[in-house]
Amino acid sequence: MNTDQLIKVFKAKFSGDYAVFSAPGRINIIGEHTDYNNGFVLPGAIDKTIDLVIKINHNSNIINVIANDLKEEESITKDTTKTKYHWTKYILGVVCELTKLGCNIPGFDCVFGGNVPVGSGMSSSAALESAVGLALNELLGLKLSRIQLAKAGQMAEHNYVGVRCGIMDQFASLFGEKGKLVKLDCRSLEYEMIPFNPENYSIVLMDTRVSHSLASSEYNKRRASCEEGVGIISAKYPEVKSLRDVTFNMLEEFIDDMQIETYKRCLYVIGETVRMQKACDALKTNDFITLGNLMFECHDGLQLLYEVSCKELDFLVYTAGKFDGAIGSRMMGGGFGGCTISLVETAKEKDFIEHSSNKFKTEFGYLPHVHEVKIAEGARRII
Repeated sequence: MNTDQLIKVFKAKFSGDYAVFSAPGRINIIGEHTDYNNGFVLPGAIDKTIDLVIKINHNSNIINVIANDLKEEESITKDTTKTKYHWTKYILGVVCELTKLGCNIPGFDCVFGGNVPVGSGMSSSAALESAVGLALNELLGLKLSRIQLAKAGQMAEHNYVGVRCGIMDQFASLFGEKGKLVKLDCRSLEYEMIPFNPENYSIVLMDTRVSHSLASSEYNKRRASCEEGVGIISAKYPEVKSLRDVTFNMLEEFIDDMQIETYKRCLYVIGETVRMQKACDALKTNDFITLGNLMFECHDGLQLLYEVSCKELDFLVYTAGKFDGAIGSRMMGGGFGGCTISLVETAKEKDFIEHSSNKFKTEFGYLPHVHEVKIAEGARRII
């Protein structure tokens, strides 16, 4: 992201010294919809960021924000109950969650923008939350840990945006490292950095350009189904606190006690937990073929059991499966649109993009957008 334009806009609107913070979006190799089930995930920060130019205004409780890419601006306070723009809720939510931690957050002026594609499953919202949280933490000397900042971002989504997300997106944005994935235990928040150096393979993100407008409401429904399943199982097995505690055999005991929809949701999550561990084991031995097969299996589960895919995503994954040189592919993110993530032989990457794009255009009448990403470092101050 070129911060020069953001600084120029800031100087034209506000006065005084400023600081610049940057927080990345993320991809997730495998472990989809497992974070809010207290399972494991395997995300990585990417080289696409939301950047924030900010100055604390100690003389006011007014928060002035400019969304440069959208050419929109809004002024709010911590007591604002209804915002003019949806994006303002992410900033307001972080401020209010930090206030709940006992932090005194004065007014501030800021301009933000970036190149994390919105609606593509790379979590531009978490990048914005992480940038705001990190900036306020450092500039105000709040001395909060990055885990506390990640939780604040997650709770901003819950309480102010209305999406009961897990903590993966914010955690990846704040803890990411170049060339490494984060194996995160979403219950304990213990994590391990897993080297990701696919020398002969490339990550290809193909954006269906279908807005995942259903994702928020359907996301909450999926979470409710998982919680319903846990409630049924824990009546007999009180040690079960989440689906990560449930085995296939255990689930089968309750197949007649659950709605078929609840059973399918639970079956997917339990399977994804197993795939996640296999994927980490494969990465530690650079077994990318096994990793790719697990990605295809993941998509089958997301499509048929969790039912969060769409025809455009399914088509791209199917096309990848027929292409010699694509060793893995699946939908990425909340679902109902956004991107597929594919693992492709680097020597055949251009051919894969051309082949998949042309097939997609023939089927749907337009080209998907291709995003080139690399695993990069997490949120940081840059000026």
